[in-house]
Amino acid sequence: MAYNRIVISKFGAPEQLKKVREKELPVPKKGEVRIKVLATSACYTDTLIRRGIYPAVRDKPPFSPGYDLVGVVDALGEGVDNLTIGQKVADLTVIGAYTEYICLDSNSVVVVPEDIPPVEAVSLVLTYVTAYQMLHRFIQVKEGDVILIHACSGAVGTALLQLGKLMNLKMYGTASKSKHQFIKAMGAIPIDYNKEDFAAVIKRSEPDGIDFVFDPIGGSYFPRSLSVLKKKGTLVAYGYQNAASGKDGHVVLDFFKILFWNLMPTKPSAKFYIITSFRKKHPDWFKEDLKLLFELLSAKKIKPVIGKVMSLDQAAEAHSLVENYKVEGKVVLTVND
Repeated sequence: MAYNRIVISKFGAPEQLKKVREKELPVPKKGEVRIKVLATSACYTDTLIRRGIYPAVRDKPPFSPGYDLVGVVDALGEGVDNLTIGQKVADLTVIGAYTEYICLDSNSVVVVPEDIPPVEAVSLVLTYVTAYQMLHRFIQVKEGDVILIHACSGAVGTALLQLGKLMNLKMYGTASKSKHQFIKAMGAIPIDYNKEDFAAVIKRSEPDGIDFVFDPIGGSYFPRSLSVLKKKGTLVAYGYQNAASGKDGHVVLDFFKILFWNLMPTKPSAKFYIITSFRKKHPDWFKEDLKLLFELLSAKKIKPVIGKVMSLDQAAEAHSLVENYKVEGKVVLTVND
């Protein structure tokens, strides 16, 4: 049986995402399951991988991108007894999810409750786990703390807003003016990064400083983000949109800036969250946290903001929307409709 997948034909623009027709379905090896993919997503990291500037991925084209997925178990490899055919599961793949079928380690996937639609379930795998772990595992944010979220109308930003609201956090968020009503509705105080100096706004509103800053941008944002923190505050860096795009920095340079800054004990601290490294160090936490998020979703305590639902064939268009910040929340790609 043939199946389709999207591959990066060569590093570059969204147009380098091409459909490939494979003649035979992949066969699960010992300990693996074959997944019939139902949903994946287009996240900002996918666009960095497509351009060949994401340090954690060293694969060379052609290969399929795709950081997360939800699907159903389609076939069992030898020795798999923890899953059954037809179960709905999720995984953080990093690459490979832009496909109709994929084989994965049976111990890496997480069972998805049947009442959760694939489009909503996949929205939790990368973005909400990232937000939850930064708040509760990587650092310990306390109820009532004051935080600043950069790019807060994006997928991880909206997840931080929702989870932060559950903790009664006072939240500020940077975004363009057109997204301010959306941000206010999510419970945060918006700051127009195009016309306002966010550091000046925070210092006027919070003269004693704030507790945490969540920064996916990097580059010139780092020193300004650090400047608004209390002495015992923490900057959590989790993405490098400016640095990776070459606007005002470099990913490796940003990493060393954080290491250097932490040598100064009288200053606020800075930490560097990478979900893949954190999962490798604490694999059980990833499963526990995703299961908890599924429970919160089932209980209607969180609701992923899905900006656009597209088909896998529209992956190139989806990447263009994401890297040009045209969508609030998550862009989901449906598969095997």
